Amino acid sequence: LEVVFLKLVRLVSHRHRRNCKPMDRSGPTHEGQHYHHPNPVIQQQRVMIQNHHGERLVGILHETGSKELVILCHGFRSSKDRIPMANLAAVLGKEGISAFRFDFAGNGESEGSFQYGNYRREADDLRAVVLYFCGKKRVVAAIIGHSKGGNAVLLYASRYNDVRTIVNISGRFDLERGIEGRLGKDFLQKIKLHGFIDVRNRKGKIEYRVTQESLVDRLTTDTRDACLSIHKSCRVLTVHGSVDKIVPVQDALEFDKYISNHKLHIIEGADHEYISHQDELASIVLHFITAGLQQDKDMPTQLSSCTRADKFIHSRF
Repeated sequence: LEVVFLKLVRLVSHRHRRNCKPMDRSGPTHEGQHYHHPNPVIQQQRVMIQNHHGERLVGILHETGSKELVILCHGFRSSKDRIPMANLAAVLGKEGISAFRFDFAGNGESEGSFQYGNYRREADDLRAVVLYFCGKKRVVAAIIGHSKGGNAVLLYASRYNDVRTIVNISGRFDLERGIEGRLGKDFLQKIKLHGFIDVRNRKGKIEYRVTQESLVDRLTTDTRDACLSIHKSCRVLTVHGSVDKIVPVQDALEFDKYISNHKLHIIEGADHEYISHQDELASIVLHFITAGLQQDKDMPTQLSSCTRADKFIHSRF
């Protein structure tokens, strides 16, 4: 009886495999369905990339084996290891999408000296990262930036039309705002007199120096014109917390005015770091990126990001 039972089990199993169709993973992502595969093997790899100034940028690649790659950019005096960068990279990895989070020059583990402004230079760092992965035959599907990193990805999009999906998380539109809080109300007089301002913590220890050159870099970075220069084929998502005390939510509304292909999502009750809203933030960002991947898949005649990198549109920014 035991032998007969085993034969019946094998027969039923064989018929089941013969009649079942393979799962179609080429369609859009739905709740409970992963973009690539449900249990991706994620390997974290330390990667060093040289920027155009000869400085080594250090990053962590969450490798799932996907050809598509998402690049994540941190904010002011932050690093690749802070939330939401690390959390978003992990969520993308679980969805089967490789992600790379790195430190801008002068931050975290990367070489170089920290600069207060540096908006254009950080966009240049991002350019070096994009070109590196293009050289590895990867498709940069999206770039994500948090806070000052949001400004970096938008500046990048205004200069190079080679990444279709941009995510700006809590970026600052009005770059003249927020300076007094860090440098004091008389910052212009101080910096004209001394050529720099040392920013100290509550214990009086110098945290960083703001030079006149770096302050001018910030004040002459025109966010409005950059937004107007982003090509309409580029999909941009802005996410902002309604109770952000670092960058007011009004800045998000300004982005919505000037970026032609733009979606805005305000997360009620969220602060600048999304401390209690990490899951909601990740869900919103993931949905936007996977939708963009599907749109690109449905339009195979479009150039890939790495092909467009050789034929980029360069603006005056």
